[in-house]
Amino acid sequence: MNQRARTDWLLLVGFCLFLFFYGLGQFGLLGADEPRYAQVAREMLERHDWITPTLGGHAWLEKPVLYYWQAMLAYRLFGVSDLAARLPSAVDASLLVVGVYLFLRWLRPGFHLDGALMTASAAGVVGFAHAAAPDMPLAAMFTLAMLAWYAWWETSQKAFLAGFYVFLALATLAKGPVAPVLAGAIVFLFAMAARNSRIVLRTLWIPGMLLFALAALPWYIAVQVRNPEFFSVFILEHNLARFGTDLYHHRQPFWFYLPVAAVGLVPWIVFVLAAAGEIVRAWWSERKALFDSGDALNFFLLLWLIVPVLFFSFSQSKLPGYIVPALPAGTLLVSEYLRRHLENEEQRPPLWWIGLHAVVASAPVIPALLVQYLLLQHRLPWGTGGVIASGVALVLAGGTTLTLRGKLGLRMLRFVTLIPVVVVVGALMRLGAPQCDAILSARPLAKQLAQMETKPLPVAVFGTRRETEYGLAFYRNQPISRYESQQIPSDEHLLVSPEGAGDAIAKLVGNRRVSYLGQYAPQKLDYYWVAKSSD
Repeated sequence: MNQRARTDWLLLVGFCLFLFFYGLGQFGLLGADEPRYAQVAREMLERHDWITPTLGGHAWLEKPVLYYWQAMLAYRLFGVSDLAARLPSAVDASLLVVGVYLFLRWLRPGFHLDGALMTASAAGVVGFAHAAAPDMPLAAMFTLAMLAWYAWWETSQKAFLAGFYVFLALATLAKGPVAPVLAGAIVFLFAMAARNSRIVLRTLWIPGMLLFALAALPWYIAVQVRNPEFFSVFILEHNLARFGTDLYHHRQPFWFYLPVAAVGLVPWIVFVLAAAGEIVRAWWSERKALFDSGDALNFFLLLWLIVPVLFFSFSQSKLPGYIVPALPAGTLLVSEYLRRHLENEEQRPPLWWIGLHAVVASAPVIPALLVQYLLLQHRLPWGTGGVIASGVALVLAGGTTLTLRGKLGLRMLRFVTLIPVVVVVGALMRLGAPQCDAILSARPLAKQLAQMETKPLPVAVFGTRRETEYGLAFYRNQPISRYESQQIPSDEHLLVSPEGAGDAIAKLVGNRRVSYLGQYAPQKLDYYWVAKSSD
């Protein structure tokens, strides 16, 4: 390994450690999904069951098993914790970045480190690398599959096509049939644009399809045999019905994923748009030459970026994580844009374009430095703190613009853009994580309840958010009853409710003794001790 390769790997490892692993356990699991996925993996590990996902002792068949397997391994190695629950996503994000680096080094050497670090620093990749959820496992495996497919198309080496099928199988184990559907659509449209239907026929390689079946089908068959309702719950309800109806109340406007994708590609979105514009113009004017020249990668990447965004825009149920698999295509477009423009110095972008990139890259510094105000007051302050944060962002934007207009120009794009990224991630973890933990996670509440107990007790909730219910289920490792669902425990138990719910609780429990124990002020929650029923 030469000196440059060693430096590349040191930078890759360093940035992956900082961007993906730093702060994994500094704040508790957030929302309803993170603690729920983490608890499913824990229950599977405790039951020594690698087939059926369970939650509260009951089969929970909404998602496939890849994330759970990874979390189970993390729990076994490091114990059950927030950090271990998020570790699979951080590891998968690192694999994604390494895959981008190797792909570019093999097929487009010269800018392989740029492409890898651009991908690592995209906001959507960094964010979902910190989430205990199947979104990043899907994105990583899907990315590796698409990179392998294009490598096969350009080199005709069957090993890459075999890799495509293996990684596509893993993506299917991460989140279901959406992976082969998206991959099939991208390959089909690429073949149609190239006016070469044989691309599709050559892709349907029987040994590869056997590899896919061997890797993906055993779990699907096993879980169906053990749980006859699996097909109905997973395929019909959580795939088809979720796509075609607003079954889980995640309705958003058709254009929802345009701003989501733009935010997910910060700080590179300006150059993503510039690259996409160039590719569309080139394809429109010289379609045949684009493919004959052997430089069809850009068009492939554009399809990879657009197809998931368009596909999920038609879904009646929309969540931001759905399009994470499209984001690496955007950063790879920027890498290719950089290569083209550095090879032709006359094609340097205009000053206003560079200035816009500098502003977009530096602007997130303001909310990152003021994240405590945002979490507490839901607004940016206009006082001294706001002035200082804005000043830092302006200095970074000005420095970025001057550097990119200097002698080295775009050669400094990756370096100067990563500076505000590092500032943002560092500020969010150092300044925002403690407040985020206090306001949005059930972890501190669970600790407070444990300190009040003289013995382990059942816990129930009344009038709280789902986030509180699922968070307590993970941190206490026990099912949580909900009063509204007529799940009032007959034994003595602890009850968590919003402030001022004492009268309503008294009506629900009848003549049972209720004692107020305290309050968790950051989330405006009270907790009580409820005596055993005399019935």
